[in-house]
Amino acid sequence: MNDRPLADEIRPQTLDEVVGQSHILGKNGMLRRIIRSGRIPNMVFYGPSGTGKTTVANIIANTTNRTLHRLNATTASISDIREVIADVDTLMAPDGVLLYLDEIQYFNKKQQQSLLEFMENGKITVIASTTENPYFCIFNAVLSRATVFEFKTVEAQEIRPAVDRALGLLEQQLGVSIVASEEVRDYLSTSCGGDVRKAINGAELLTAAGTVADGVLTITLADAELVGQKSAFRYDRDGDNHYDILSALQKSIRGSDPDAGLHYLARLLEAGDLVSACRRLMVIASEDVGLAYPQAVTIVKSCIDAANMLGLPEARIPLAEAVILMATAPKSNSAITGIDAALSDLRRGKYSGIPPYLMDSHYTGAKRMGRGLTYQYPHGYPHHYVAQQYLPDSLKDAQYYQYGENKTEQAARAYWEKIKGK
Repeated sequence: MNDRPLADEIRPQTLDEVVGQSHILGKNGMLRRIIRSGRIPNMVFYGPSGTGKTTVANIIANTTNRTLHRLNATTASISDIREVIADVDTLMAPDGVLLYLDEIQYFNKKQQQSLLEFMENGKITVIASTTENPYFCIFNAVLSRATVFEFKTVEAQEIRPAVDRALGLLEQQLGVSIVASEEVRDYLSTSCGGDVRKAINGAELLTAAGTVADGVLTITLADAELVGQKSAFRYDRDGDNHYDILSALQKSIRGSDPDAGLHYLARLLEAGDLVSACRRLMVIASEDVGLAYPQAVTIVKSCIDAANMLGLPEARIPLAEAVILMATAPKSNSAITGIDAALSDLRRGKYSGIPPYLMDSHYTGAKRMGRGLTYQYPHGYPHHYVAQQYLPDSLKDAQYYQYGENKTEQAARAYWEKIKGK
């Protein structure tokens, strides 16, 4: 049997064989058109592992007859890149050099800046890849000289043909008949989390662990589940995915979709990230439910306290209650828009002194300074209200809070309009 990993054995040789990435490699995809033209710019490939970044770089090198040099930024140095440059204009690289720099996020600023001279002189074409958001981990000077292409997680139905192809090749290599049910093949395609390489490696591992009887190797669903447990889940507590899930959680609850809210909560909890889930739920209670259902803050806080007292896995229950409560509650963002408007004025210098009658007057000498002399105590008036100016003179007509259209805030609006005689 060949010692090469199966994923390398069946690596696509043409763009038509690449699974997924139809948004850039489809019939009229931008990257496909660039490759077809033969004029390859410096590029950054961004996306999760196993989505085809290295494969496409290989295809570009073969299609354009360029010598491919692969370096990994975790171990490479600028001197390694200079050695690649030495191949330019030699018999080793008659049609130019394509440098594939994997995991560029591990290059520091100085190393990334050193790439610029190579990217600008046109002697080599650089394709850098990263699993992290390039706009966070790659310096602007490099990004400005490269085109970014995002490689997305591959859908299960697109991975399935690769799994079938892998099992077919394994049959040839092992000289046996492999029996793998539709359920097994589907499970390998779905449990890999959109990572084609992981699905193929799973198939290879299952055949290595299988028992052959009468020339037949049977792969069971139980074994597939054992190999694939938790592998479908992508999460990095300090990375892009972390913030993407939190964003999706908040936007789902804001959009009043309890099912999506539960899904993203589950992703956080499956990763054991109880802290992030609790913090974001408290934000949502004030920012998105807000004054439409002000009791939500208290209820969500109680759910979070219960979750932290219980710990995982039981913590999932009160947190699910908080998600469903807020997703199905009326919504108002009047609190955050109000405070943000006030902060905006403040940061632009739109403020002045506090009216003297609102200043603290509970100390000797306050009256001599004119503090609190004309203040009108609202509780001494009907309905506990009296008209007086509270904002500084320069902002006396400012209005930061706008009543939301929900029942709670409209009731408050009607009440105060009646009291204030509007």
